[in-house]
Amino acid sequence: MTLVDNFNIVTFKVIKCKAAVAWESSKPLVIEEIEVAPPQANEVRIKIVATSLCHSDLYFLYESLDKSLFPTILGHEGAGIVESVGLGVTEFQPGDKVIPLFLLQCGECRFCKSPKTNRCEEAMKRHAQKSTEHSRLTCKGQKLQQFMGTGTFSEYTVMNQMAVVKIDPAAPLDKVCLLGCGVCTGYGAAVNTAKVEPGSTCAVFGLGAVGLAAVMGCKAAGAKRIIAVDINPDKFEKAKVFGATDFVNPKDHNKPISQVLMEMTGGGVDYSLECIGNVECMRSALESCVAGWGVSVIVGWTDLHDVATRPINLMLGRTWTGCLFGGFKGKGGIPRMVKAYLDKKVMLDEFITHNMTVDQVNDAIELLKNGKSIRTVMRFSPQ
Repeated sequence: MTLVDNFNIVTFKVIKCKAAVAWESSKPLVIEEIEVAPPQANEVRIKIVATSLCHSDLYFLYESLDKSLFPTILGHEGAGIVESVGLGVTEFQPGDKVIPLFLLQCGECRFCKSPKTNRCEEAMKRHAQKSTEHSRLTCKGQKLQQFMGTGTFSEYTVMNQMAVVKIDPAAPLDKVCLLGCGVCTGYGAAVNTAKVEPGSTCAVFGLGAVGLAAVMGCKAAGAKRIIAVDINPDKFEKAKVFGATDFVNPKDHNKPISQVLMEMTGGGVDYSLECIGNVECMRSALESCVAGWGVSVIVGWTDLHDVATRPINLMLGRTWTGCLFGGFKGKGGIPRMVKAYLDKKVMLDEFITHNMTVDQVNDAIELLKNGKSIRTVMRFSPQ
């Protein structure tokens, strides 16, 4: 493949590189040599420098009901450097530092033009298609799907320019990769979706990376009391670092957690954020809110069960809502979060409990499954 630019001819070649391939559900990932085709029109080929493991990767690998999306390259929290661009790409050039977006942004549809949402019609259309239609990754002659359209567990990946955002060249890629999903999701749920107010009381259910980021968002918004809820008390010290003021382990009580929080706060919290993906916890989070104005945000992901509550819990004035990626539009939101990190207004280093190579991805998975890590950042070679 060639690209004619200013009468110079640049030849693009297939790149052979290392990737962690999920060949089937609930099985260990396999380190393979894969082939990454050149970028086509409006596409960008990225060398992934660092990628982290998110619970959504585990959910897809072990719990999702859709088994048709294998083989796939997992990973959607990554950061890298543009290696080459296809025809029609004007926003990026080789050498740019970038973060892949699992929520692409065409910039032209009514959703992209609305400040009320971070949805995109092009993203919805692509979600309905088989992801191999846009994949440039193959292994042993078989097309590989890219999880959430990204596939950052590959040393190189190819994405449409709508799904890539350029970031400050001063940003350390092994830190800002966390902004590709978890940190923005939790932080934005508090700041963008719940719109936590100064002096308010909040409860955060689940203290993984998303929950800790939600705690950080509540603190940044000025909450005076932030109650961290988790069945693993080992996470309470970490939550304190991000701003939690109170800690509740549901296992320590013989009554519903919503009742415990009601009693602690004199009627309920102003805001609650469910960051686990458990429908029973979602209901508990809602019912922990004060009647009249309490707001509860569903942040954790699941598609296995329905969620329900009695109508009176909403009729009394509580609001139940949800968000995806913390309500951030990636093209604008991620660069702002990168700047906030560089300005020391947002923490990232504190989320990272382990650093590994991609060869150790199955070790990273076991750590996260067993609640022994918050975020593991992986490179394709030792630092």
